[in-house]
Amino acid sequence: MNSKDYYQVLGLKKDASAEEIKKAYRKLAVKYHPDKNQGNKEAEEKFKEINEAYAVLSDPQKKSQYDQFGSTGFHQRYSQEDIFRGFDVGDIFKDMGFGTDDIFSRIFGGGFQQDSRYRARRQRGRDFNMELPLTFREAVMGGEKRVSYLRDGVKEEISVKIPAGIENDARLRVQGKGETGYNNGSPGDLYLTIKVGEDPVFTREGDDIVVERTIRMTEAALGTSLDVPTLEGSKRIKVPSGIQPGTKIRLKGFGSARMGKSSKGDLFVRINVKIPEHLSAPQKKLMEELAESGI
Repeated sequence: MNSKDYYQVLGLKKDASAEEIKKAYRKLAVKYHPDKNQGNKEAEEKFKEINEAYAVLSDPQKKSQYDQFGSTGFHQRYSQEDIFRGFDVGDIFKDMGFGTDDIFSRIFGGGFQQDSRYRARRQRGRDFNMELPLTFREAVMGGEKRVSYLRDGVKEEISVKIPAGIENDARLRVQGKGETGYNNGSPGDLYLTIKVGEDPVFTREGDDIVVERTIRMTEAALGTSLDVPTLEGSKRIKVPSGIQPGTKIRLKGFGSARMGKSSKGDLFVRINVKIPEHLSAPQKKLMEELAESGI
């Protein structure tokens, strides 16, 4: 029944109060209870639907999640076991003159009897999973990051320590920040999947960082000096004469921090050589003379 609207199942509008939800459930539960409809498969399916709807809408936490994410989003987060966890209608059924010994295990299956049985049992809360976007520098340098998310229907904001050197798609676990446990059960955990954004200057290769720099053809032949960016500021390097396109110049210890270690990777300056696309007449003549000399 995942595609059905729980409010419609109970014949209610979305602004129905808790008392209206309970009243609608009691009325439908009496009408479709299996003890009054023995052998009626249609009534049994309806009974399943109204109990699933009431299990969600009678629980403030689940109802908040359902109202926020809608039916499809809710069922991506909650299994049937999650929906019925802690659900207890024993007193309601007793008031209506029905027993509850095995009615739910019969209609939902024997495995359901072991897992939930509609009794208030201590249950650990579910784990939450979400993505945490970081800039290139935040991932490489580490630090603290504020994280906001909905926990049990309420906005929660926490500070998360980002280890220096963390890589894209790594997962951080924040213990006890998942769903609140039921009936004094322990809370779940929050898992953050790291998503590192691209940087306009730096590229990461493992613990090393690469910077691209382009020089003129004459500079490549004669050698030159360059100011190159690092995470710690600009640094001047020497480019040897005769350097070939694609050659990397290494700056030891200027790369990314290594997770869990005090050392760092290296920074490499990849040298690109610009070949002129258009030559003036004097430049062309010089190039021809150089070619004739064997260069």
